[in-house]
Amino acid sequence: MGPEDQANELPQVLVLGPPPVFPYLESQFPNRFHFLKPWLSNLPLTQFLISYAQSATALLIRGGGTVQLTSAILDCLPSLQLVVTASVGVDHLDLPELRRRGLAIAYAGNVFSEDVADMAIGLLIDVIRKVSAGDRFVRQGLRSTKGDFPLGLKLSSKRIGIVGLGQIGSEVAKRLEGFGCKISYYSRIKKSMAPYSYYSNVYELAANCEVLIICCALTEETHHIINREVMVALGKDGVIVNIGRGAIINEKEMIRCLIEGEIGGAGLDVFENEPRIPEELFHLDNVVLTPHVAVGTYESRMELSKLMVENLETFFSNKSLVSPFVD
Repeated sequence: MGPEDQANELPQVLVLGPPPVFPYLESQFPNRFHFLKPWLSNLPLTQFLISYAQSATALLIRGGGTVQLTSAILDCLPSLQLVVTASVGVDHLDLPELRRRGLAIAYAGNVFSEDVADMAIGLLIDVIRKVSAGDRFVRQGLRSTKGDFPLGLKLSSKRIGIVGLGQIGSEVAKRLEGFGCKISYYSRIKKSMAPYSYYSNVYELAANCEVLIICCALTEETHHIINREVMVALGKDGVIVNIGRGAIINEKEMIRCLIEGEIGGAGLDVFENEPRIPEELFHLDNVVLTPHVAVGTYESRMELSKLMVENLETFFSNKSLVSPFVD
């Protein structure tokens, strides 16, 4: 049996994106699955799927909203039974349509929770202590010409509101406890075991906090949940940190609030129309920007590749998924 025949005998897995872990995953598990890679073809995606992916029973997809899994794509995949996404967020998946078709869904689970929480704290410290701004100040030789650098704010004892107290939000709260911060949170329902103050709406949370850290998923309910009214309630010294999804914040209104001094600063790892980032943000010294890399550590990438393979293997062995997504 030749290599091509062997590949035809392996389970077919369509790859969309591809996820950043895919090169490692492919190199480590070359003889377990036959990966279909449409980005290597000159055919339009739909034509590739119709021509080559009719027998694909599983799909790997990149997260972060850069690739959308739509009903039009699903229509081209009659044998599909499983979708595995390389992310915690699932806003790039048409969940109602996937459920209607009876497809199983696996996601990244808690693989990234600690890394994302670390990034949230890093962004917060950077903004309020002006770390990146101070770095630019020194590199531009301004210390000898402009004198004293503007004072920052202390983190200890800050009143901090967490929007979304899931696994990531809980990890953020755990870290903030070490700084003696007063922690409050907003979520769809009150967490009975959480020792923090609960607010049933984001406006009231913002009005009683100095910092908002966005940790929730992007849904129809959370789209632009951080609007101008919420930002004004946060106040002129208030800081927003977003490690969730960009569209949770009304980005245009946030930029206006930052420019007009309605809020004090922002630390942003995600943006509303990625990979495009509004140029107005580039010129604001009270803003720290990172390129959607809160999940980006070597250790978590290796753990994610292992998790994705485990989900595929359990699926093809008719066993329960390791990290099933449950609404």
